[in-house]
Amino acid sequence: MYIIIHYCIFYSIYFLRFYFTMLQYSIQIDFNVYFNSLLNNIIIYLSFLPKIMAIPKDARINLSPEDIPKRWYNMASDLTDLKPPLNPGTGEPAKPSDFEPIFCKEIIKQEGSTERYIDIPEEVRDNLIYLNRPAPLQRAYRLEKALKTPAKIYFKREDMSPLGSHKGNTALAQAYYNAEAGIHTLTTETGAGQWGTALAMVSNLYDLDTTVFMVKGSYMAKPLRKTIINTYGAKIYASPSEYTEFGRKVLKEHPETSGSLGIAISEACELAAKDPGTNYSLGSVLNHVMLHQTVIGQETIQQMEIGEITPDYVVACTGGGSNFGGMVFPMLGKKIRGEGFKDTQFVAVEPKAAPSLTEGQFKYDFGDTGGFTPLLMMYTLGSEFIPNSIHAGGLRYHGMSPLVSAAYDSGMISARSYDQTATFEAGLLFARTEGIIPAPESCHALKGAIDLALDAKAKNEEKTIVFCLSGHGLLDLYGYEQYLDGTLPSSDIHQ
Repeated sequence: MYIIIHYCIFYSIYFLRFYFTMLQYSIQIDFNVYFNSLLNNIIIYLSFLPKIMAIPKDARINLSPEDIPKRWYNMASDLTDLKPPLNPGTGEPAKPSDFEPIFCKEIIKQEGSTERYIDIPEEVRDNLIYLNRPAPLQRAYRLEKALKTPAKIYFKREDMSPLGSHKGNTALAQAYYNAEAGIHTLTTETGAGQWGTALAMVSNLYDLDTTVFMVKGSYMAKPLRKTIINTYGAKIYASPSEYTEFGRKVLKEHPETSGSLGIAISEACELAAKDPGTNYSLGSVLNHVMLHQTVIGQETIQQMEIGEITPDYVVACTGGGSNFGGMVFPMLGKKIRGEGFKDTQFVAVEPKAAPSLTEGQFKYDFGDTGGFTPLLMMYTLGSEFIPNSIHAGGLRYHGMSPLVSAAYDSGMISARSYDQTATFEAGLLFARTEGIIPAPESCHALKGAIDLALDAKAKNEEKTIVFCLSGHGLLDLYGYEQYLDGTLPSSDIHQ
């Protein structure tokens, strides 16, 4: 509208100046002929405006900083018959005191809470703005065109955080609560490095020191992660390491091991348990991590309402469950309560290297390899299982979040797994159509979305698919290079 008004005013002034100039020099001009010519030009211009300015309202849906959620949603409030964590020594339900050697009291309180909503501290909410929250919801028009599918595909852009992934959402909260509790150092594990990067960065906001144990296979394949984490001021070790008793034990028994998230968690927990001023910070799996990530799904619900989007499928990658839980849980909770999403299907996508949902057992197991954690009721491949090395290191975990596991066991969600060769193929297509290089983890969700879109094409159905792009892959280019030159190995545990 502004352009139309501006154009009309401009040409009106131009017409009057020209007309009076002609009068000044006594040049005769047919007023009617000139006016009709001007009017025709305006009409021709306006006829092109719909083509020039017709940007669909669902092309990219943004929210304002005021729309950042004020509360986290707790999935534990809507899942019945959840099995509590057990103390491995007594076999009894774990008490808050069992967690105190490694967690601060507020985190322990959130871990056991069944309240539906928990307020986000103002300081945490304010800092979420600097992680580029709220994150946009965008439509993948060019991907749809390349697939020649009648399906609509949308993606939530967690890749736009300065940290490169969704991991900062819980890193901020955990750093805040630990600083409030007087803790001076945090220890943690990291797979591909996104979580370690996030915790290293936000620790600076609260004057915390951070020590990161990065799975050795990823540490060697992604050397720039070490540079980034050191740049943010944290220490980083390849796990298993010589820095802990458990690390030395694993190296002695398996000197050539590529490590695992289970081993890295054990090393981080060991350090935390030895020093009362040090706590452990977890990037996935446990309930409080799922809680903090629900800002993703809550924002997405607002954006779908604005864009009048009703999803047939919501898709996210799963390793420990934080990205999937963050995206899906707010919607799944509404579905359970009869408040919407009646016909929406929720799809978890995991790697064939660690297919805990699709091939694991639902039973009590340790969250780490060394047995430092309580026993968790979850889908697991066994706490001593070491997956094949894959570029999606953030999904390379033996177990699954107890909340995600409970939802899967009850039939509320479905799951599928892919080999990394198939997921990198999907990532390459996305890069060449949408211009975004997705993280190897995100490629799993992308592959799931593409397959659903192709299924809609085969059935000639107009489905709506929403997936979470959990992070960018600009530090994972070695994996893309291997795919491009044909040297990327299969990640299937059966090969």
